[in-house]
Amino acid sequence: MPTVSDRGKIMPDSPIRKLGPLAEKAKAKGIKVYHLNIGQPDLPTPPEALAAIKNIDRTILEYTPSEGILSFRKKLVKYYQKFDIDVSVEDIIITSGGSEAVTFAFMSCLDPGDEIIVPEPAYANYEAFAIVAGAEIKSIAAKIEEGFSLPPVEEFEKLITPKTKGIMICNPNNPTGYLYTREEMNKIRDLVKKYDLYLFSDEVYREFCYTGAPYISAFHLEGIEQNVVLVDSVSKRYSECGLRIGALITKNEAVKKNVMKFCQARLSPPLIGQIAAEASLDADPDYMLNNYNEYVNRRKFLIDGLNRIDGVYSPIPMGAFYTVARLPVDNSDKFCAWLLSDFEYEGQTVMMAPASGFYTAANQGIDEVRIAYVLNKKDLAVCLKILEEALKVYPGSKVRQKAFSKENN
Repeated sequence: MPTVSDRGKIMPDSPIRKLGPLAEKAKAKGIKVYHLNIGQPDLPTPPEALAAIKNIDRTILEYTPSEGILSFRKKLVKYYQKFDIDVSVEDIIITSGGSEAVTFAFMSCLDPGDEIIVPEPAYANYEAFAIVAGAEIKSIAAKIEEGFSLPPVEEFEKLITPKTKGIMICNPNNPTGYLYTREEMNKIRDLVKKYDLYLFSDEVYREFCYTGAPYISAFHLEGIEQNVVLVDSVSKRYSECGLRIGALITKNEAVKKNVMKFCQARLSPPLIGQIAAEASLDADPDYMLNNYNEYVNRRKFLIDGLNRIDGVYSPIPMGAFYTVARLPVDNSDKFCAWLLSDFEYEGQTVMMAPASGFYTAANQGIDEVRIAYVLNKKDLAVCLKILEEALKVYPGSKVRQKAFSKENN
């Protein structure tokens, strides 16, 4: 029998999706599963996008240019101007989702054996994309006690070697919801400049920043314009995860030339996805404002509710629609699986993503989970109740052990 690749063997399972089979088994038993594990917004897609799909007037669904449809890229230039991001049409390359943008960025900028520094917890697929490129992630852990703020620059410098080629950030952050400050972004800029590194910046959640401070893009950082590779996507801001439309944006001509080779090899990004994404840029301003306000309300409701549960702690996320919470459990992987396989409360249970999968280092995040507040407050209230009741009876729960100890004293 032929062997499979070593690359495939070391590819990590998705912490977001790996418990899917257990969720399906629970549903088959008639249990309602609330999905807090995945960043799939429940808010509606812009009607402009749906109308554009319904009204497609074509006799052929043809290939598009490998770099994406020109009219779409022109409208994106105006979109970015709203955030004081000054880019040209030539700087924008449309990709099949933000995932392809990260993959092409790594493939175009890194050689096998090169290293990238990534503050963690981080989006789990960064490690997978690095493996595809033959690169290695060097992680530096942010602390939940410090709200997942940027680790000290000195800790970054300890990881820099001759093989170090870049730093990868997600701002606002998935999975923590942390929003980097101007001071923190300047520290990253100084590192990038000092060691002449790439700055890969995933900014797909820029619309969802919950502080009064201005949003800071990597393209706002002076002096490293040629070092920045920005990743974007329509999936989250417009509830269009299924369109698979993203973008890679850079001013570096050599990087663009390399990226285009990969784009040509995969032919073209999705035609219908681009049509819908372009139409979304014409959405009524109230669409995004209403979504923003909804997430602000959900965030407060969820974080207040989590921190009222005995033994649970979550810092207040300042962006995106995620939080990482610490639970009073022995192992969050086991706990999240147990919720689906062995627990129900009034015929319901909840699915969360174990946070260990958002760290590359072993024994990190073993008592943490990522929660996506992509459900309405009524459903979030049910989820909080399910979690509270589950912690009372889970065999590895410190809440249960504490209650048992009291009963026997």
